[in-house]
Amino acid sequence: MSSLEFLLKPEISVILCTYNRAEYLNKCIESVIAQTYQNWELIIVDDGSHDNTFEIVNNYLCKFKKIRYLKHQNCKLAYSKNVGIQASFGQYITFIDSDDRYHENHLKSRLEYMQTYPDVDLIQGGFFIDEEILVADYYQPSNLVNLKNCVLGPTFFGKRKVFFEVKGFNNIAYGEDTDLWERAEKVFNTETLTEPETYIYTRAETSITKSVLQNISSTH
Repeated sequence: MSSLEFLLKPEISVILCTYNRAEYLNKCIESVIAQTYQNWELIIVDDGSHDNTFEIVNNYLCKFKKIRYLKHQNCKLAYSKNVGIQASFGQYITFIDSDDRYHENHLKSRLEYMQTYPDVDLIQGGFFIDEEILVADYYQPSNLVNLKNCVLGPTFFGKRKVFFEVKGFNNIAYGEDTDLWERAEKVFNTETLTEPETYIYTRAETSITKSVLQNISSTH
């Protein structure tokens, strides 16, 4: 494969959606660059940031042709994910939240799983957290559940056709990841992984899960 073909035909598209998270971006982007598996593209979708996000990202754009940057006015996370999906070229699509990181073998481990089990279309799970995190239950928002028992969208790793056939993420206030997973389960083969824990989850102060919890607390 020529260098041009390599650039035009990445095996994996990584979609990073961000909004005013400049302070986290270096570690996040560096973790993608450091992957042991290198046939990827990184699509950074900026959902209308007004901090120095572009200044951070531009340093990488100048060095890596595999990284692209898209920006639009603030339209929320589901829209941004769908923009990234539409802009992707990879045979597989996956995600990373701007306050999270990959272990260096994250992409390799997920690709190897999909190649070992070719009938599987979409996987999720296999993430590390260093504390117990409770989030609002998608089905009963007034209840709390352990994040470890939830569908975690940034860990999605799936065949390209999955995201296009389910028409991406629905723009709902909370739980767009679980919503997509449920729709995908009806027509595709899905699997939840517990190991290896190669996705490193961090909950920023501005995370959606934290803001939903604060809203629940304020109404009780």
